[in-house]
Amino acid sequence: MIKGLAITPPVLGRISIGKVVEKNGKRMPEKDDEFTITTQVQSKGQWVKHPLDTELRQGEDNNKLRIIPIRLLFNDPDLNFRAQYSMFDHKTGRPVCVGNGETCKRMTAKGVESLTCPSPMACEYGQAGYCKPYGRLNVLIGDEDELGTFVFRTTGYNSIRTLLSRLHYFSAVSNNQLASLPLALRIRGKSTTQSFRQAIFYVDITIRPEHNLAQSIAIATETNLNRQQAGFDQQALDHAAKLGFANGEFEDTEDEGLEVVEEFYPAANQETPSGIEVQSTTRLKQKLLPKTQEAAP
Repeated sequence: MIKGLAITPPVLGRISIGKVVEKNGKRMPEKDDEFTITTQVQSKGQWVKHPLDTELRQGEDNNKLRIIPIRLLFNDPDLNFRAQYSMFDHKTGRPVCVGNGETCKRMTAKGVESLTCPSPMACEYGQAGYCKPYGRLNVLIGDEDELGTFVFRTTGYNSIRTLLSRLHYFSAVSNNQLASLPLALRIRGKSTTQSFRQAIFYVDITIRPEHNLAQSIAIATETNLNRQQAGFDQQALDHAAKLGFANGEFEDTEDEGLEVVEEFYPAANQETPSGIEVQSTTRLKQKLLPKTQEAAP
């Protein structure tokens, strides 16, 4: 195994709830209210749709793809969905800092260093807005390739929080049989004060509409038993994935990082992270102090 290179699940395509469009000569992300399944190939600046996208739209209301039947590759929730605070160099797409709120790995002049991670709002290095929660979910769609996945990327708090809780809950109630559960990826909407009461959309994982939870667990148990009898070693697969993720300092390559930056880290008229002028904590406190004094009784 090549050291320093993260070995990640094989990817057949992408799942998104938006796209990148050109506005005033700049490519900017545009949100959507449905899923789009694409290949890993671009044509004229847009991702080419995967045949599954058309197939799954058949019979859907208004031809909107808002639910996708999926399975998961691993029993460990944190292998299926990896979420960290992440910052990328906007010019190269190279990850420069990845943390979990306690510790981080940061690219410095001395190489990759392990440092404390106070979260983006409390970190001077990330205060300029380049550091965000960033998650990658790998799922299986269809039966053509039982180890080939489609990846859904997100920097949305609602999607990240919901996906994390669902995966851990389903793992618990199914007796650690996530990889055998028949599940569904679906779009949900909500309004918040920050969205000015306009609908925003996020991603959730549920059981499939045709099954209830008890039926889904029974299917998972039967599937798991059949796999074991056939010699399928799920525990060994999870272990191999853990070793693969741990083999590199950062999961995303530079090519992937540029795609992520374009879609999730737009920064018009700003310098790249390597040239960030970070507002210090002292200056931030100075700006907040007058407001704090006014609010004091």
